[in-house]
Amino acid sequence: MFFLGVDTSAYTTSLAVVAGAEVIWEKRQVLAVPAGATGLAQSAAFFQHVQNLPRMIAQIPGEIWERLAGVGVSAAPRPVKGSYMPVFTAGVAVAQAIASARRVPMLSTSHQEGHIASGLVSAGGPTREKFLAVHVSGGTTELLAVSKVAPGRLQIRLLGGTTDLHAGQFVDRVGVRLGLSFPAGKELEGLARGASPGAESLLPSAVRGLTVSFSGVESAAQRLLDRGIPAADVARAVEGCIARSLVKLVERGLAQEELEEVLIVGGVSANQFIRQAMARRLKHQACLYWAEPDWSRDNALGVAYLTKDQVMQTAF
Repeated sequence: MFFLGVDTSAYTTSLAVVAGAEVIWEKRQVLAVPAGATGLAQSAAFFQHVQNLPRMIAQIPGEIWERLAGVGVSAAPRPVKGSYMPVFTAGVAVAQAIASARRVPMLSTSHQEGHIASGLVSAGGPTREKFLAVHVSGGTTELLAVSKVAPGRLQIRLLGGTTDLHAGQFVDRVGVRLGLSFPAGKELEGLARGASPGAESLLPSAVRGLTVSFSGVESAAQRLLDRGIPAADVARAVEGCIARSLVKLVERGLAQEELEEVLIVGGVSANQFIRQAMARRLKHQACLYWAEPDWSRDNALGVAYLTKDQVMQTAF
């Protein structure tokens, strides 16, 4: 049996088909952002999803439709009351139409749950029922307590996170100032490889308890550029600031919740410098699980896996 996942996030149209533990087919289309811009209006993103979805669905191999057993969709950013973004309605409409036409169940989940599920599958853990999760991207910087309550079902409790800019917005704003394309994560990571020793400490971190602020350090990064600090050094400083900030959040979350395992997901977590820096600082305090880099970015794989688990649980 095949299970289709649909995710229409702020910057990516994504479809994925899974069977068992295997990815059968997957397609993503990053939305186009005008040069020099630091984002898209929801209306513009919605329009692009509506254009992308029919083309992508047409590429799904025909044999998949014959054995389709369920359709899942990200219907909201987070699994909390009132969580809503217009872009997700594009995916919901298509998922409902497919499920109705094929007469199969349709399940709604959230973009955040999809990210965590993608991480669980690609990282092979955490293995315990309860664990800490860090969701760090252009639209989210949150510290979460997660419980596996049933196959395909997660209970998520917000512990802390950003009070202003998200980590990915921090990266993108500095990246666009440096002339990088949006989203700037990959290019900023490449630029930072040419940084001077110690450049990762050029910016402070601003963490209080379980909250972090990136707006002040983003302004500080802009001032470094105004002073003529090399672009590669500023790029590395951004990475260093994010890594230290996340380490502090994780350390405090582990202590508060008395947990030992941490799953880290979201596009920013694909950055290798951030991964290595966090792993060094936390190696004696927790067991870290990282979503595979390609599964860290927005995708529909987790949605498909959650759908598979829920449908199979109901059927058997």
